[in-house]
Amino acid sequence: MRIHVIEDDKVFSKLIEHTLKLVPEFEVFTYFNGNDFLRNLPDNPDIVTLDLGLPDFSGEVLLKKIKKFNPDIEVIIISGQDNISLAVQLLKEGAYDYITKDENIKERLLHSINNIISKQSLKNELTQLKSEISGKYSFQHAIIGESSAIKDVFGLIEKAIRIPNINVSIYGETGTGKELIAKTIHYSSPRNDKPFVAVNMAAIPRELIESELFGHEKGAFTGAFMTRKGKFEEADGGTIFLDEIGEMDIDLQVKILRVIQEREITRIGGNQSIKINTRIITATNKNLAEAIREKKFREDLYYRLLGLPIHIPPLKERQSDILTLSGHFLQSFCTENNIPLIEVTPKARKKLLSYSFPGNVRELKAIIELAAVLTNSNVIDEDHIVFNTTHNDLDILSQELTLKEYNQKIIKHFLSKYRNVIKVAEKLDIGKSTIYNLLKSEKELEKEYSTDLEE
Repeated sequence: MRIHVIEDDKVFSKLIEHTLKLVPEFEVFTYFNGNDFLRNLPDNPDIVTLDLGLPDFSGEVLLKKIKKFNPDIEVIIISGQDNISLAVQLLKEGAYDYITKDENIKERLLHSINNIISKQSLKNELTQLKSEISGKYSFQHAIIGESSAIKDVFGLIEKAIRIPNINVSIYGETGTGKELIAKTIHYSSPRNDKPFVAVNMAAIPRELIESELFGHEKGAFTGAFMTRKGKFEEADGGTIFLDEIGEMDIDLQVKILRVIQEREITRIGGNQSIKINTRIITATNKNLAEAIREKKFREDLYYRLLGLPIHIPPLKERQSDILTLSGHFLQSFCTENNIPLIEVTPKARKKLLSYSFPGNVRELKAIIELAAVLTNSNVIDEDHIVFNTTHNDLDILSQELTLKEYNQKIIKHFLSKYRNVIKVAEKLDIGKSTIYNLLKSEKELEKEYSTDLEE
């Protein structure tokens, strides 16, 4: 911690220097006038103690010069005057503290410096946290996939990152990662040092949504005991993510439209317009074009929000990503829980690829993590892959197959369920020979479905 002491009283200068040098972490330099200090200002001290009564500069002028050179340098004013109005003025101009020359000066000075150190420590932690968050949501780490479908999405995300003022609309089924993409865009863009504020439009009661988005003034309604910023103000300079935009009430849509057009908001109970510089990213799993036809969504708002549209394909349309994502989730789970790496057997991979994943990436992650818990070894087999879904086990439309392949899929499903060839033949109203012919041979059938397959 580099501390520069500017004090023309040599006795008092020695007192301050001695007090500070008792702390081994402090590197102390003393100056008896402003000119000598200014010549060494490029050394960029962390803290300056500044006497107001210097022979060549007034303390107020020197404070302004220091703050102009580097606003992060903290300045502690030391004065022989106990002048409250002067102290207030200097604090407004950027001084950190105002200390008078009395018997308590040593304790007050060390206390003030310790507070500065604590403040800088918190600031450094915040910077580190922001860096970690940016790394977590960096383009290279956040979005996983190698399919042509997801690569098309990558191209659109890159455009959204390069153009930080265009609104973005994300469409995709539940569990496809819409909020993850919104965060990736924000934390990879020039807005990344400003807030990312997420709002789930379907989760906030109708009577509270306006206050949540636009804020309110003190006394605007019963219970408004203080002025409160809304989400748009909180996101100023950054990004506001409006999830489930299709659930927005038609009356609120008019007010959102005005915010987009005017780039300003008015708090509930207030008259002052507040300018905002906020990028809007929206997400929905609904067909907004259909909602427009049904008069449930305003067409003018739709085109204002549309901006750069990004459609996230469901997982069943990007099968080549299933195994890539599975490996990523499995490795992350093992690392986070400090357990040895686990492998997935070919049969388990085949079972994963045969499923349509109605819950998309979110469901795949849950299935892989459950499988890692269920296995008692370093291998995940097909028995550890459990599909807990309300959807039909046989999603007949999840893949584009030939008629023969569809027939094989149906027969295998019923064989797995009943374990009895005659019963399956009766259920499907076909002969046993048809089952054997479709599934190659009776011998292969028994091998694949185990020897307990009854006739």
